[in-house]
Amino acid sequence: MEPLQKLERWLLEHKKEISRVVDFNPAADLLYPLDFTADNKELTDQVLDDTALFSSWVTDKLEKSSSRYGIGGYKEHRTIYNRSAHFNTGEEPRRLHLGIDIWGPAGIPVYNFYDAEVHSFKNNNQFGDYGGTIILKYNLDGLILYALYGHLSVASLSGLSIGKVIPEGERFAFLGISEENGNWPPHLHFQLIFDLQGKEGDYPGVCQFSKREDYLINCPDPELILNYTFN
Repeated sequence: MEPLQKLERWLLEHKKEISRVVDFNPAADLLYPLDFTADNKELTDQVLDDTALFSSWVTDKLEKSSSRYGIGGYKEHRTIYNRSAHFNTGEEPRRLHLGIDIWGPAGIPVYNFYDAEVHSFKNNNQFGDYGGTIILKYNLDGLILYALYGHLSVASLSGLSIGKVIPEGERFAFLGISEENGNWPPHLHFQLIFDLQGKEGDYPGVCQFSKREDYLINCPDPELILNYTFN
């Protein structure tokens, strides 16, 4: 059985044990879908080149729609990554997003959705990168799954150690401010990964389009988990 099928089956059998990733009340709170493709003409180079302006654009969308968070991004071909040389690797730039982003104020808490241990953590602090990053390792009845939590506060890394147990439901991190999250508007990058391929404290959250199939097989849709937060 393929890893995705194993994960889907495990989630069906353990759905009552899955917890939230962020605070959200489905009966009262709203999500606003944010589009970061070329179809979004509001995100001009002037906006993207100025992190404060970019942050104000996101905040304005959430406030005007009375939404608690902005949401989206899995398999999205994003033009916004041209703001950072970090994504311009080799002959083909990286533009395909492999996680789901939850956009909201800096400082909001992040929770662990199921019992896990710390695999690795790192401050990926170059412009356009993750900033504070924590990767948790989950053993789901023999299926190993990793979750990468990116754009966290640097303080979220304090007190961590490899192998430290993070129980289900525990608040273990907070969203970082732009100055420490890779110079992005505050948000959580949440990504599921089957095989970390030897990486520690980091894994590509954006890939080259030509490598789309391999990466999407290895990085299943985070909505599999986030459904338990938002529904």
